[in-house]
Amino acid sequence: MQTTLRTASSPAVREDVQAAIVRLMADYAHALDDDELESWPDFFTDDGTYRLTTRENVAAGLPVGIIHCEGRGMLRDRIAALRTANIFEPHCYTHVLGPSRVAAVGDGIWRVRSNFSVYRTFESGESRLYGVGKYLDILHAQGDGPRLRERVVVLDSRCVDVLTVIPL
Repeated sequence: MQTTLRTASSPAVREDVQAAIVRLMADYAHALDDDELESWPDFFTDDGTYRLTTRENVAAGLPVGIIHCEGRGMLRDRIAALRTANIFEPHCYTHVLGPSRVAAVGDGIWRVRSNFSVYRTFESGESRLYGVGKYLDILHAQGDGPRLRERVVVLDSRCVDVLTVIPL
């Protein structure tokens, strides 16, 4: 018997789908935290988009993003530039994810919200809270599991560090 999860305003989401989405969120964070950046585009559909913005921009209805990538090609280019052209102080991330709220939108499409905190650690060993916010995602079922069709990273702060080179 398949268990389903419901939210007040959405159709049921099967437990196995919820588990696959939670696994995708964790795998995404671990890939970034473990410097497996070349795998980052694989979390998206071929036409997937990634946008980093602020809560202030979202509230004002401003579509401008600090980072905006459309399609896996742009996502791959971002990582290639990060590896070869960008100059920045070496650092790594540690993501702390809150529970994901999943709502079924249609056949094989889900809307997901996940809160996050990201800590950044420098080569000196110093760690700082880097960003806090939420992921607003649209996921699409693929043969091997769900993929991000759209990820909007909404930072709570409008003070965004100039070292925003690694995707969040």
